[in-house]
Formats: sequence, C-alpha cells, structure tokens
Amino acid sequence: MNHVPPMAGASAAPHVTLHLTFDDNALLPLLFGEHDRHLARIEHRLGVRVSARGNRLAVAGPARQAQAARSALEALYARLSRGEPVAAAEVDGALRMAAHALERAREAEEEPRLPLSDIPSIRTRKTTIGARTPAQAGYMEALAAHDLVFALGPAGTGKTYIAVAQGVAMLTSGRVERIVLSRPAVEAGERLGFLPGDLREKVDPYLRPLYDALYDMLPADQVARRITNGEIEVAPLAFMRGRTLSHCYVILDEAQNTTPVQMKMVLTRLGEGARMVVTGDLTQVDLPPGTRSGLADALDTLEGVPGIGVVRFSDQDVVRHPLVARIVEAYGRRALAEREARRRARASERAANQGSDGPGK
Repeated sequence: MNHVPPMAGASAAPHVTLHLTFDDNALLPLLFGEHDRHLARIEHRLGVRVSARGNRLAVAGPARQAQAARSALEALYARLSRGEPVAAAEVDGALRMAAHALERAREAEEEPRLPLSDIPSIRTRKTTIGARTPAQAGYMEALAAHDLVFALGPAGTGKTYIAVAQGVAMLTSGRVERIVLSRPAVEAGERLGFLPGDLREKVDPYLRPLYDALYDMLPADQVARRITNGEIEVAPLAFMRGRTLSHCYVILDEAQNTTPVQMKMVLTRLGEGARMVVTGDLTQVDLPPGTRSGLADALDTLEGVPGIGVVRFSDQDVVRHPLVARIVEAYGRRALAEREARRRARASERAANQGSDGPGK
C-alpha cells in the first residue's frame, strides 16, 4: 500500500456516522471487493468502521476520516458506474485524492474544488487511466490544456505512463495523426557497446518503458500495425534535427539526459497541430560530469512562458510498490544531507580564509 498523508487535526475530530445509499446493487460486490477486501482496506487506511446492509453503507469514525472514506467510496462507485474497473490501486488512489481534497478544503475553509466523481481520467481502447494522486490530476489537466508540458519527478509517479495514455487517446480519437516517441540513448552508468540490427532495433531497448505503456493501452496487433504504418514512430533524438513535427503527439522521455543544445533542437521541432510532453527526473542525470542537463536549462529558460505547462511530482506521488516511495524518500534525505554538509564545509572554509587574512598576517 502507498502512503496516504494523515489529515491535520484528525485525532481531535469528533466521531460521526455517515450514511451512503447506492442505486445499483449489481455494482456493490465490485465496490466492496472479494470478501469485502476493499472495505477492509479503507477501514485499515483511515481508522474507520464501514458496515453494509443491503445497498446502504454506514461509515463511523473521526469526522475527517469518515468524510474521506465517504468521498472515496462515492468516487469508486462513480468509476464502476462508468464501466471502469476497481482494484486495490484504484482504492488507494481514491483515498489519496479524498484526503487531499478535504485537506485543501480545510485550509481554504471552503468546499473541495473538484468533485471526486469528476477526477480527470484518460480513456484508451483497453483501459481507463484515472488520476491516483493530486499531482496526476493536475498533470492530466495540463496535458489537456497545453501544447507543451514538462513533467518532472521521481520514478513511479506515472509521468511517462500518463503521457503515453494521452497520446493514445488523441491518436485513436483522430485529434493527432501519429505518436512520435523519442529518448536520449544514454546508458545509466553502463556501456552496452555495439547493438546489432536496424535503426529501430538499436533504439528499442531505450524505449522499452514507452512500448510497455503502449501495450497496456492498445491491443498488441494494433501496436504492431500502427508502428508498421508510421502512426507510432520511433525517432532517435539525434535524427530529429531539421524536421517539422506537425499534427502529432511527441513524447520526449528521460529528458534529463539531453544537453541544452539537444533540448532546444527538439522543442523547436513543434509544428502545426502538434503536442509535446517532456518527462524527466533531475535527480537521475546520466550525462558526463560537468555537462548541464538540457531539461534543467529549459526549465530555467521557459518556465512561466504562456502556453507551457510544468508539473512537478514528489515522492508522495509514487504509485508503484510502496517500497519505491520509501527508497526515493531515503535518497532524497541523503542528497539533502550531503548538500547541507557541503554548505557547512564551504562556510567553514570561508571563515578560515577570512581569519587567515586578519591582523598579524
């Protein structure tokens, strides 16, 4: 299970009992889960008691946790009503979104901005991808609103997966004519040597995460057919110069491993009717020491430019195995400690230098 941050003031909240009624009894077994495991998950995560009688549920517990449980259950029921599946991951996502919405409402002393039944989602041929964290909801909204979106954050936050989902949805609905996949061919600390085969076979290993997402969202025969006819194109970064990418959806993945020159070259390929998503993690740069990341350079230059969206994920948005969030958090703490140690060392060195230049020297 992924971590849901505790809601401020929850321990002092009065206990309440909230009642819910659902119209479609046929959906209740899916909502409750096999052997009521979804209800048990909600009880365990929020410290509430959920009891069912017919098509009615009662949620008892501290007020804020009970409200979060009710909101999550309503969101999950709405998902089932749309024909979308509900599993443990969707339960976790609904709980996380409910806790965030209620916390934001508490801080602003107003109602939650977005009804949980209207949380953004992306529908593809094989599945519907719903936002599982507030940052993912903001990301989906940015993808719908902007022609160029930068998505930054640690592994496991859905940056690439959601970008591919949006591209597939736009392709299958006819809003773009093709998807262009690109990624720098930079090894993560290894030297893979000469790779045999044609151009696509040489770059396929670098694009495997993008292909995995494609196969989750389209039948395998469609992926193969669309690659063959050019609707899904693999475009090595080095071969993008001089092109104009029109009426397509471009995904530049692992962009932290581009140089500033490469990044500028890719961004200026956008043509009429094109969209672009640039994803990366600035804590995992594999460029040679001393080489500035093109992603960092682009953000310094372009953030705040109208028409460009920037979404930042944190370790709280990791939706892979729960250990991944803890691993990312641990590395982040160590990096922060190392930066602080370097800062103190520089300050001590400056103090020592100033002392050596004092009277008597």
